Amino acid sequence: QDGGGQRRVLRAQGRGHSVVTQNGKPTCKVYFDGSCPLCRREIDFYRRRKGADEIEWIDVSIETYRGGAGAPDCAAAMKRFHVMRTDGVLVTGGAAFAELWAALPGLRVPGIIFRVPPFSWGLALGYRLFLPIRPWLQKIAARGN
Repeated sequence: QDGGGQRRVLRAQGRGHSVVTQNGKPTCKVYFDGSCPLCRREIDFYRRRKGADEIEWIDVSIETYRGGAGAPDCAAAMKRFHVMRTDGVLVTGGAAFAELWAALPGLRVPGIIFRVPPFSWGLALGYRLFLPIRPWLQKIAARGN
């Protein structure tokens, strides 16, 4: 919590306000579970990439996060990965990873490829297969902290 009752927005350089591109909008909004050690590690990886400072990083695990205005509610965002595109469309699961990758210059090509069937289907299937083992992987990641 930031003390002012506002949701905390994280960016590549740390905590602060939403980072915007030259047109005044973030390239996308990433909703992540900051209470999950596995999720934090992965988000930290992406936040170190070139272009990450143009993405709005929103930790849904903080007490003041409520969702709304097209954003996922806290319960939904804690269960699945969500990304809101600049056009306001909210995508989840494997498709959300493809959107995030497409927003980062070093991962743009795989992001574009994984937006298109049959690659998008494979990514969606992989994400669905990952979800049941996520709690086990979270425990492993927590031990490594």
